[in-house]
Amino acid sequence: MLKLPAALRTRNALVSVLGVILIAGTTTVVAQTAPLEPIQWDKRRLDQLDRNVRRLERAVTQRNAAGQPVIIEPDAEVVALQGRVGLMDRRLGDMEATVQRVNADLERLTFQLDEVQRDNSSLTTRVRDAETKVRTMEAAAAREAELNAPIPTTSPTGDAARDLTAAARLAASDPARGDRALQTVIAAWPDTPQAAEANSRLGDLRVSAGDHAGAVSAYAAALRGWPTTPWAPATTLELASALNATDRKTQACTALTEFTRRYATAATPAVRTRATETRTRIGCAAPAAAPVATPPRRPG
Repeated sequence: MLKLPAALRTRNALVSVLGVILIAGTTTVVAQTAPLEPIQWDKRRLDQLDRNVRRLERAVTQRNAAGQPVIIEPDAEVVALQGRVGLMDRRLGDMEATVQRVNADLERLTFQLDEVQRDNSSLTTRVRDAETKVRTMEAAAAREAELNAPIPTTSPTGDAARDLTAAARLAASDPARGDRALQTVIAAWPDTPQAAEANSRLGDLRVSAGDHAGAVSAYAAALRGWPTTPWAPATTLELASALNATDRKTQACTALTEFTRRYATAATPAVRTRATETRTRIGCAAPAAAPVATPPRRPG
């Protein structure tokens, strides 16, 4: 309950009181009826409102003078509506605080997710690197086991020529495995021209690997019986160089002497030139003049 003081006599105060009364009195009606059309405030309506306000002002003044103060009782529905509005404001504030907490949690989770993704990427990279290293180690172990396994004595193809061709091709791309393939030819086809050539090629691989002692053994096996094959002259020169590399100069010069005696006449000019260079490099004595082949006489 609200009592207006007796000093409230001004026009503006009455207008305010009238507005409160109008709002309180019309709230229930508005809630129960359909919304009215908006009022068009023209000069006539404003003048009428002014007259009503003046009449209300006189009535309030008369009641106050008569000792009957104006008492304004708020509408119960308005009070209830105000309570609901206040409750909605509190709930809205709670929801806003909840949303702020959720946003903060989302930001924290997003940051943690980014960290997890970075850790996963780093871990994935490390796992891939480890897998690559493991595969490399496995391949190296398998290759090492293959290279250290006993040399097989059976032919891979069943033909000496095909075995030698395949071994030579493999030696050009993978010298270590080619070395084993050539040894396989030697073991599977002993005392054959293919085994002798395989020894010659094996000696070349040993020289490339820096194993001059092994090259001497391979070249010596290839030249056993002094074959007359096309590769024999060059192999003899390689034997002399390998002997000299293992500090066996005397035997190297002996090999060059055998070249002069057995292969110089039939060797190509390039091979003979190479023999001269090898002899000079090793420091062997000059050989006796090689016999010159007599051209055949023309018939008749």
